Amino acid sequence: MGKYFGTDGFRGEANVGLRADHAYRIGRFLGWYYTEIRRLKGEEGPARIVIGKDTRRSSYMFEYSIVGGLVASGADAYLLHVTTTPSVSYVVRVDGFDCGVMISASHNPYYDNGIKLINADGEKMDETTISYIEAYLDGRLEVFGKIWEDVPYAHRDAIGRTVDYVAGRNRYIGYLISQGMFSFKGMKVGLDCANGSAWNIAKNVFDTLGATTYVMGDQPDGFNRGVGSTHLEGLQKMVLEKGLDVGFAYDGDADRCLCVDDRGQIVTGDHILYVYGRYMKERGKLNENTVVTTVMSNFGLYKAFDRIGIDYAKTDVGDKYVYEYMVNNGCNLGGEQSGHIIFRKYATTGDGILTSLKVMQVIMDRKAKLSELTAPLTIYPQVLENVRVTDKREAMGDPGRGKGGRGARRFGKDPGSGIRNGTGRARHGGSPRQGDLQQICE
Repeated sequence: MGKYFGTDGFRGEANVGLRADHAYRIGRFLGWYYTEIRRLKGEEGPARIVIGKDTRRSSYMFEYSIVGGLVASGADAYLLHVTTTPSVSYVVRVDGFDCGVMISASHNPYYDNGIKLINADGEKMDETTISYIEAYLDGRLEVFGKIWEDVPYAHRDAIGRTVDYVAGRNRYIGYLISQGMFSFKGMKVGLDCANGSAWNIAKNVFDTLGATTYVMGDQPDGFNRGVGSTHLEGLQKMVLEKGLDVGFAYDGDADRCLCVDDRGQIVTGDHILYVYGRYMKERGKLNENTVVTTVMSNFGLYKAFDRIGIDYAKTDVGDKYVYEYMVNNGCNLGGEQSGHIIFRKYATTGDGILTSLKVMQVIMDRKAKLSELTAPLTIYPQVLENVRVTDKREAMGDPGRGKGGRGARRFGKDPGSGIRNGTGRARHGGSPRQGDLQQICE
């Protein structure tokens, strides 16, 4: 974890931990760095960098600051405007941009914001480039064999330009619609868009696929109070009062999704991994017969996987680590309890709207209610406790916290292996360390 950038970007309270001058300098570096890389490769023209933002009031301030830095350094800035994190990832990858920027603090309170960086493959930015940015912010940049007190400004016809690129967002919406394998006609679906990035995308997709939609959290005013994937009570009430078949709730930048089933019960990321993992296995589509999880997943998920013969891997918390494991080991399904679900065949990051479409696919194909699909999974009592510390980076690096590093363990159903009554033996390389297993009550 870097000084400024964590596993999910540079986050902080707007104009306190994360200021407009930070955003400007990040834009300055990215515009210069990627234009210089193009020059060194013998490629003509400026760097092309695409930017999206969520609906927080401070997102406009950070967008303009980043754009100012980009064009001052000679890059062209392409603006998607209000859109989702996965849409930026998609557009970067499909339209050949040098990198992408998403301005969002996800599910954090409205007064926070963040800057996420995405590489040319639509994946989270590599650590080397992040280290260069942090060094530049601290005034000690060394790259390309030289120490830079500052990076040069562009002049005259080398100054960059801004381009309205809402067409890229529309192309992403078309891609989502293409993932609807079944008509949703006759289905009543609730959507909680968190007054965030999904507000002008999710309903469009579900309406096009034939669903009758009931929407809340679609009045963005710069605040995100009481709605979205961290406040499901409103969606639960709507599902029950209106007799809906299912409800989906997104977070601020719509890279995660949680559900409410037909009985008004909450369906977590663990439930989604079970439902779709089983669906993929039954069709022979589950690569390596493995679902990638994090150490936050519930013990009940692993017991359910054991019963149906699915192996599982555990990584550190963070969809970044889930995705890294998936790439390195050929897996195609993974995610977090919080609703970051990665369908690697279709996306390089968690995508909340895509997740809801995949859940709908199972409901329609199996002609079953979501409550029926999740019924075999028993969630065990689990306590997640936040601990306030004075220095988060120092605390995360303390080996005494029970789990350090970025490794992953993979477990199977071999006799004597897997997790059984709080003990387990890794099927692929070593034993789980103390602190890896959850305390459960049976």
